[in-house]
Amino acid sequence: MAEADAVNVLVLVGSLRAESINRQIAALAADNAPAGVVLTMHEGLGQVPFYNEDLDNDNVPAAAAALRDAALAADAVLAVTPEYNGTIPAVLKNAIDWLSRPYGDSAIKGKPVAIIGAALGRYGGTWAHDEARKSFGIAGARPVEDAVLSVPTTEFDGKHPGEHATFSGQLREVLTKLSGQVATSLVAN
Repeated sequence: MAEADAVNVLVLVGSLRAESINRQIAALAADNAPAGVVLTMHEGLGQVPFYNEDLDNDNVPAAAAALRDAALAADAVLAVTPEYNGTIPAVLKNAIDWLSRPYGDSAIKGKPVAIIGAALGRYGGTWAHDEARKSFGIAGARPVEDAVLSVPTTEFDGKHPGEHATFSGQLREVLTKLSGQVATSLVAN
């Protein structure tokens, strides 16, 4: 649960598969967040209809409204995603599209975002992560450029990501950088 004085981070997972390595990474991040940082995984991205401006009216679909509400309540966003065919999975891109509206006053406007994850290729999803940073930035969020973690799934050797101390440390470093950006924006405002 979110705490009033904590940095509240919304976690979006770009894989719908229940046992995906990226879902495992998201759960590991939530379980090992630095003190004062609370991560909340948003369930239901698979129920959000494809963005269509005709649907984005007074009766926004419930799943899209819930996503926007979760983003509005968060201080930052952590996207944990694989790479599908060299780019962002459709479910994550669709979430970004819904969160980018209303134009100029989106649910993620000015919020820091970090994009991490694992993928099968030797670059660990770098292309998808770069594209997601670009899309989030255009949508109004503030990508944290030095909070990156793209891991080839082969590095886990079939084991849970939490069994790798080096990875857990890298994950904690990303979360520290992301939460630090929230503190920086609060001081600036």
